[in-house]
Amino acid sequence: MKVQVYAVLKDHFEKEFELNGSINSIAELSDALIKLNPGVKNIIPICRFAVNDNFVDNNFQLQSNDSVHIIPPSSGG
Repeated sequence: MKVQVYAVLKDHFEKEFELNGSINSIAELSDALIKLNPGVKNIIPICRFAVNDNFVDNNFQLQSNDSVHIIPPSSGG
């Protein structure tokens, strides 16, 4: 699956990367990302996930050809 990250997550991962393997849900994807880079363990749980341009919850079932966008909280003015 293709993963894109934004804001502070770009300090921990490439802006866009591919993940292969047995990742079946957003919850499993979150765990996999924390294992790849433990520095995001406090960020990932508060992020929003969008799959194929729709926001989803942690139980959403992923397919290998999905495009996932991970968006941390942000503020600005």
